[in-house]
Amino acid sequence: MDRRLTGISASPGIVAGPVYVLHWEVPEVPQRIVSDEEIPAEIDRFSQTLARARDRLEYVRRRAAHHAGEEEAGIFEAQMLILQDTDMIGRVDGLIRQNLAAESAFEITMLDLRHHFARHASAMMRERVGDLADVQIRVLSLLLGLPDHDPVDVPKGANAILVTHDLTPSLTVQLDREAIAAIATDAGTRVSHVAILARSLGIPAVVGLRDATSRLRTGEMAILDGAAGTISVNPTADEIRHFNERSQREAKLTEELDLLRSAEPVTLDGQRLTLRANVDFPEEADFAARSGAEGVGLMRTEFLVVGRTTMPDEDEQFRAYKKVAESFHGAPVVIRTYDIGGDKLPVGGHAAEANPFLGWRAIRMCLDEPEMFKVQLRALMRAAMFGDVRIMLPLVVSQEEVQQARALIAEGSSELEARGVAHRKDIPVGVMIETPAAAVSADSFVGDASFFSIGTNDLTQYTLAIDRGNANLAPRFTPLHPAVLRLIQRTVEVGDANGIEVTVCGEMASQPLTAFALIGLGVRSMSVSPRSVTLLKRLVRGTTATVAAACATKAMGARTAVASEAIILDAFTRTFGEVAELLDGLPHVM
Repeated sequence: MDRRLTGISASPGIVAGPVYVLHWEVPEVPQRIVSDEEIPAEIDRFSQTLARARDRLEYVRRRAAHHAGEEEAGIFEAQMLILQDTDMIGRVDGLIRQNLAAESAFEITMLDLRHHFARHASAMMRERVGDLADVQIRVLSLLLGLPDHDPVDVPKGANAILVTHDLTPSLTVQLDREAIAAIATDAGTRVSHVAILARSLGIPAVVGLRDATSRLRTGEMAILDGAAGTISVNPTADEIRHFNERSQREAKLTEELDLLRSAEPVTLDGQRLTLRANVDFPEEADFAARSGAEGVGLMRTEFLVVGRTTMPDEDEQFRAYKKVAESFHGAPVVIRTYDIGGDKLPVGGHAAEANPFLGWRAIRMCLDEPEMFKVQLRALMRAAMFGDVRIMLPLVVSQEEVQQARALIAEGSSELEARGVAHRKDIPVGVMIETPAAAVSADSFVGDASFFSIGTNDLTQYTLAIDRGNANLAPRFTPLHPAVLRLIQRTVEVGDANGIEVTVCGEMASQPLTAFALIGLGVRSMSVSPRSVTLLKRLVRGTTATVAAACATKAMGARTAVASEAIILDAFTRTFGEVAELLDGLPHVM
């Protein structure tokens, strides 16, 4: 068997440690019939199993709260309610009384519920399918006597490589950096949830391995190379030597980067860049503030709704935004309004959509649900009293959407004023440039938008018509395609001509190779994962804007993505020499 697995580079870094395979999937259930005499005992066995599952879930919730915070651990609230649901329990009891074993009765009941919820008109109800699956896995494992494990079971200090099919939200909140040193998944792409999360946490990761969970075994020693996108199992002496050499080089680079926290991000020919941090959770704010970032260029707010059974109220949101604003002591904090729908779990009711990425999501959903949207806007205006909070609108394609959002902000301000609540009325409002339509017509936002922020993940997806989450298409998904580069340059030109700051907050800014191209396109503000701030300072301080511009101009004139990337990679390698390999963790197009 080939002991070297190749996937997609998701987060750079190299780790050697034991494999921990997590088979978080519904087990096969053998059909079993019980006699009439066995029915009472079988009902009692099911009841005791539910009690054990509730105890286990409460343990997992407490551990997750310790690692990720109480609000994030609230994701288990819905699962606890399912375990206590009298209708579900009654259905299983009824099937057991028809001589089905508890595991068979429970499986039939859960499959029926999942089918019903998956077809429900309400998105909130469809969202429960994931919770139902988690409960089904947990209870069936107990009923069948299978190992009952979660990421929280990995012991501290294990330096383990977590291998699983994909990271669901309920698994994500259990991650403990003191136990899990790297992540490998069968599913995923470079811009999928698990990849972005890994880079945010600074955890080396390889995704898109397809069959790692079936080929690897818990306890095997392996080397995961996040930059190369590989896993070497039971490594040879040569592989171990290479690992040690690579680790020493990365450790040396890390020490050098730590010295750059307070350094100015200025190119060799005097061009100054602004480097801000992306923040996924309020708990990350203090770390981001210590990273050397000059504020927050993107705070995502989906954490407030994912896995929840109800929408967060104004006060809960206000506390979250205020915490981040206060952490940065007056530096800009750009907070994106709900970008729910598409690949993110929505809360609220709407019919199922055949193509959710092109459907009712982000600003469209918010404008059509004004009362829900105004709760968030009021919380943002209140938080702006404690720092330089700015509002960013996602997936905007027309001037009318910005004007409608501004009208709702004005309404929210009047409502706060009527309540006597302190808030900032003139809060800056910017737009995300995430579609070709927004980039081509960027000039139409002048006068309504205070700033532009380019979301390169979606801009690449919509420009190339490639699903960013499709592992089969991952080699073709590249922001270095000439068409994407031209749209970015177009946006920068409009911003420069009208005195509007243009920031890139997509993953393109966090990777040195693509960030090098952005400098050449005229981008002078980037927002990256907190752990990438010093890396980007190293990049900026090691090149000239003139060299990067000449490279970008040549790349935009290329006929193919392969040719464009080759041009940029050649200039990047010549500029950074022997450290180029360590700086760059980007998988190149095929």
